[in-house]
Amino acid sequence: MTRSRLLTFTASLATAFTVLVALVATPAQAASTVRYVALGDSYSSGVGAGSYTSESGSCQRSTKAYPALWAAANAPASYAFVACSGATTTSVSSSQLSALSSTTTLVSITVGGNDVGFADIMRTCALYGTTQCVAAVQTAEDKARASLPGLLDNVYNAIRSRAPNARVVVLGYPVFYQLGTTCIGLSATSHAKINEGINLVDDLTRAAAGRHGFVFADVRSIFVGHQLCSGDKWLHALNFASLSISYHPMATGHSGGYYPVFRTAAA
Repeated sequence: MTRSRLLTFTASLATAFTVLVALVATPAQAASTVRYVALGDSYSSGVGAGSYTSESGSCQRSTKAYPALWAAANAPASYAFVACSGATTTSVSSSQLSALSSTTTLVSITVGGNDVGFADIMRTCALYGTTQCVAAVQTAEDKARASLPGLLDNVYNAIRSRAPNARVVVLGYPVFYQLGTTCIGLSATSHAKINEGINLVDDLTRAAAGRHGFVFADVRSIFVGHQLCSGDKWLHALNFASLSISYHPMATGHSGGYYPVFRTAAA
């Protein structure tokens, strides 16, 4: 073998050895073992985010909702997206929990707003004056204090029963209005009362999640500066042409708000 061929052969061996060492030293990425189920109401299904899947029908599950964003980024071993617009604690228990099993390792849920009549309250506030709005929110607050803890306990017990090994992340609702700004529409008094009602629901939900050993993922702080009456809102204002999206997060509210909060809580 000539000297030049010997040098070429030696260099080829060295390159092959380097590649082999790199392959051995860098193990293949393990497949995910996470089995994720996304439950809940319109704040989980993604109403207002657009890009709804055809199979979801009136449930309006969006590919831009936080569960879909998390699944796309993490490639779980299995993924069931069963959240549905209009869901209550009772309907979650009756129609969504069949997606859970003893092998489920991660669950997300938003629920409770429809149990206290979020949609009806906002309709009253939009169509009538401050007095009626404040009264509607107060009625909902009284109902929430009296019944929401028990309703949440019921659905959380059912989740734990069906998915005994899962990490359960309960997400709250964003406070709708940035106060202290000039804002057309409802009065400042109505804005403050609506915010008060949302804070109550979130606080009751946090307490219920804690009673069951679930993680409460609070989205209120990340939405500050992106509420209605802010310069960069992540929530739809009242939309008479499409009432169902009113007061729901836009796609940016999921990507910039719900998704990072859930990502941290799910880890």
